[in-house]
Amino acid sequence: MNRRALLAGAGQLALVLSVASGPAARASAGADSPVAITRQGRVRGFVDRGVRVFRGIPYGSSTAARRFMPPQTAAPWRDVRPALEYGLSAPQAQSREPMSEDCLYLNVWTPAVADGQRRAVMVYFHGGGFASGSGSSPLYSGVNLCRRGDVVVVTVNHRLNVFGYSFLEKQLSAKFRGGGNAGQLDLILALEWVRDNIAAFGGDPSCVTLFGQSGGGAKIATLMAMPAARGLFHRAITMSGQQVTAAGPNASAARAKVLLDALGIAPGAEDALGRIPIEKVLEAARSRDPLLAPGNLHFGPVLDHRSLPRHPFFPDAPAQSAQIPMLLGNTHDETRNLIGGSHPEYFALGWEGLGARIDLELRGRTDIDGDLVVAEYRRIYPAYTPTQVFFAATTAGRSWRGQLIEAELRAAEAGPTWVYQVDFPSPKDGGKWGAPHGIDIPLAFDNTHEPEAITGNAAAASPASSSVAVRLTQASAS
Repeated sequence: MNRRALLAGAGQLALVLSVASGPAARASAGADSPVAITRQGRVRGFVDRGVRVFRGIPYGSSTAARRFMPPQTAAPWRDVRPALEYGLSAPQAQSREPMSEDCLYLNVWTPAVADGQRRAVMVYFHGGGFASGSGSSPLYSGVNLCRRGDVVVVTVNHRLNVFGYSFLEKQLSAKFRGGGNAGQLDLILALEWVRDNIAAFGGDPSCVTLFGQSGGGAKIATLMAMPAARGLFHRAITMSGQQVTAAGPNASAARAKVLLDALGIAPGAEDALGRIPIEKVLEAARSRDPLLAPGNLHFGPVLDHRSLPRHPFFPDAPAQSAQIPMLLGNTHDETRNLIGGSHPEYFALGWEGLGARIDLELRGRTDIDGDLVVAEYRRIYPAYTPTQVFFAATTAGRSWRGQLIEAELRAAEAGPTWVYQVDFPSPKDGGKWGAPHGIDIPLAFDNTHEPEAITGNAAAASPASSSVAVRLTQASAS
């Protein structure tokens, strides 16, 4: 692979996004109750538009008794377990869903159960960085993907933020080894569940594609460098989500000390950690970060030299995943909602002070003179307004930089790699958002009809979504 091949792949994706096909089907619940047999026990689901749906299947036991530690497999059960409702989401700030440390659940959509078929499996990891989100959003419903592509779809809940990525072993004891990557180890446990059980749901455990948007893509990039994930997936699609480097062990240990001080936990008193209410742990996690000030404590994957022995994509692409086909890309206007969503004044910027504003927004991500950036954009794109320059520059510095690094490193190792850009514009609010962060989610799932979809469900959205969904399922099966 070389730069020309990568750019050719991007062009092919752009064509994919403009091809039309039929509208999405109307939702209606079926009457039958399919039962699937897992290694832990039987689960009973329901039917939605001909697709068998199983929600809230436990793949791990409650993490409450193992707070800040690696997960354990779910205990078996005797009776048929109802799988009709989503599992609880991981503890997080400002969640609209019920939360619990008993959060290791996954959901399955499949065209048929135990019919002897071996369908491609598509496992989706949700966004929200490493801090928030769940696999229960209506945008992640796998019904239309199943109907379009005859695949099995899985979404996953796992530990996040302080609960999933606290590196306590240096501050406390070896009891907490692996805790700095507990959220990633949750995902590996979920993929082991897929390996061991997905055949009962009509899936092929030897044909598993991971796909994820934003933080979900970053989780996939990290798994590509984790030895315990080797062999558990066979294709990777990262959508607006990269992870070139992880947090170092010393920085993570410094953050752990701030956290423990905020909780009042001294060495030797580690048993008290499990008795602190969730709300107080989340509050302590909002302490000032000692390295990324101003800002709250950062929690994400940790280079612990065991579960994650190297950075995901530094100094090169991980050799263990070199032959895994990878598709990665971004949207044209990532930061119009990532930054502009909370700063409406940025849609009326002037030239004065624009470079300083770009410097402020890209602080900690890239170190380049903002005035020089503005001058170059004005030279190359003389028709751009100050607002257009701001969002183009911050999209390039915040979102595209990591993706280009990963793509170039994959090309250097001759890994099968394709890149893309989503140009499909959102019609909402007069088109001010362009093709923003997250617009690829309803396109990929063929769920533009959902109220949360920023694509809207206008005449152009559904055909484009159907086309993308069909091609993603084809790529997963090929």
